[in-house]
Amino acid sequence: MRILFAAWPLWMLLTTVGSAAERPNIVFMLADDQAWNGLSVAMHPEVAGSKGDIFHTPNLEKLAAQGMRFSSGYAPASVCSPTRISLITGRSPAALHWTKAAPPETGHKLVEPRNIRSIPANETTLGDILRQAGYTTAHYGKWHLSGGGPGKHGFDESDGDTGNENAYQFQDPNPVDIFGMADRAAAFMENSSRAGKPFYIQLSWNALHASENANRATLAKYERQLGGENRKRITTAAITEDLDTGVGRVMEAIERLGLTGTTYVIYMADNGAGGGKKVLAGGKGGVWEGGIRVPFIVRGPGVKPNSWCHTRVVGYDLFPTCCEWAGIDPGTLPKGLEGGSIASLLKNAGRGEVQRPREELVFHFPHYQGDTPHSAILLGDLKLLHFYEDNRDLLFDLTNDLGERDDLAAQRPDDVKRLRERLDRYLADVKAQFPTPNPNFDPDQPMEPRKRGGKNKPGKPAKN
Repeated sequence: MRILFAAWPLWMLLTTVGSAAERPNIVFMLADDQAWNGLSVAMHPEVAGSKGDIFHTPNLEKLAAQGMRFSSGYAPASVCSPTRISLITGRSPAALHWTKAAPPETGHKLVEPRNIRSIPANETTLGDILRQAGYTTAHYGKWHLSGGGPGKHGFDESDGDTGNENAYQFQDPNPVDIFGMADRAAAFMENSSRAGKPFYIQLSWNALHASENANRATLAKYERQLGGENRKRITTAAITEDLDTGVGRVMEAIERLGLTGTTYVIYMADNGAGGGKKVLAGGKGGVWEGGIRVPFIVRGPGVKPNSWCHTRVVGYDLFPTCCEWAGIDPGTLPKGLEGGSIASLLKNAGRGEVQRPREELVFHFPHYQGDTPHSAILLGDLKLLHFYEDNRDLLFDLTNDLGERDDLAAQRPDDVKRLRERLDRYLADVKAQFPTPNPNFDPDQPMEPRKRGGKNKPGKPAKN
């Protein structure tokens, strides 16, 4: 009996380690302001423009060859902070009342709603859930959610309550802290593995911010190659390659530690950044495809190499997906989750559908930035955009018109009515915020110029 009790702690330890070994590790990499076609990786097998012609991202090419590409991968929002809070809570920005990152613009016909702009202390995050399930958790890079930083919201290790300013502090040989983040992630993986614990790491890259801080050698390369291009295009290409090098360092660490077969690697962007004149309309700050469709790649156990999935997925699907991988009982997850697990798509070579509480996807941007305040609903092949200044609706068939050039609203009024009713019902159900009439609006007063975002005129169809 004494021998039995003496062996009990060892037996418990072995059981814990064995259980941990059965659960996969998760490394989630989030790029900042990266277009759907902002890689040298095609994001659609039949769309030539889904691959950038000036970018060189060999490590992401390798990741795509080893995993699955989602041609219809969406960020939850067309700007950064709303996407970030959506990713770690599994709910949409509309439901969270955080739909814009930049300060509100004034002097317009409508007044923008006020956002929360700080993650609430009582919000249950993916870090909280995974840590309770026995995972070690880390967040490196851009947080941009205030609320005391990642350490107050489920992460064992982090870089603190950081924002965009963090990008500008780091230059050659560690541009925007890309390589520092990769090294910290590698050390965290090694320590977690030695402890016999599964890990979740979120690498919220500062790139593509502060692109002028790219390594000097990388900048020189693109100055030679793109001498006739504008400076921003040159620096964006350079920081994109530096970011790819950082991704490669993370992948090398996973391989060196012998964790490739037990680790999921996810790569996506926090919002779109346009899609080229001939591919996607709009850009950051608008829910045209160029603002919300992003690179989306997953590699891991059971994922068929070099495979494709054309089912529509959105960033907040990752919350229930990670929980399923971690073996967490769905009945214990927070109420109000809007995403659905994509684990079955990854298992079944991209075939199937995502089971969410609602069939439609809604993107709500009641602000001025890349356009006038507007929302979008996607259902089946159709996408409806509604503009709040003039109560106007546009309808597109994305299967045949990915660039959103051909407005079908006048030809298909029944579809407009059906989608508009579903959009209104969703926004009412989640108690979304809306812009309100500006009692002091003066139509003769010059309006502020647009800040960032797409290049289209307010409320006008995109010019491709």
